[in-house]
Amino acid sequence: MPRKGKIKPRITPPDAVYFNSSIAKFVNCLMLDGKKSTAEGIMYGALEIAASRLNIEPTEVYEKAMSNVRPQIEVRPRRVGGATYQVPVEIREDRAQALAIRWIIQYSRSRKGIPMVERLARELADACRGEGGSVKKREDTHRMAEANKAFAHYRW
Repeated sequence: MPRKGKIKPRITPPDAVYFNSSIAKFVNCLMLDGKKSTAEGIMYGALEIAASRLNIEPTEVYEKAMSNVRPQIEVRPRRVGGATYQVPVEIREDRAQALAIRWIIQYSRSRKGIPMVERLARELADACRGEGGSVKKREDTHRMAEANKAFAHYRW
């Protein structure tokens, strides 16, 4: 936390193909070792494959997948009187988007034996349909928050 002033959030410029800043953020998170053109090729190829399988527009595939993976609530540890409680808190929109991007990339990388374009396409298609590892992670997060609803009064 800075001592002086507020931190201005960085604004990601939109990507070149779909003019969507959320897709540009996804590409930046997907990128390894500064290879942005490789990450863009993987992302755009995966969107095209998933869109052709689901017979809808690529941007619609992406938006539907993100809305199905994006969590609304999570648990944060809170120490009260020597005990640590898992307190459910609502998530800001930018953190929810970051978690969704992180989970989709994590679960697509964990699918082994096929090229990354195909792995990401399958994970996006599964997330669009409401299934797959990233959607399960969101449901687990919501279930954990629901189980710890009794500690909601410790929210700060």
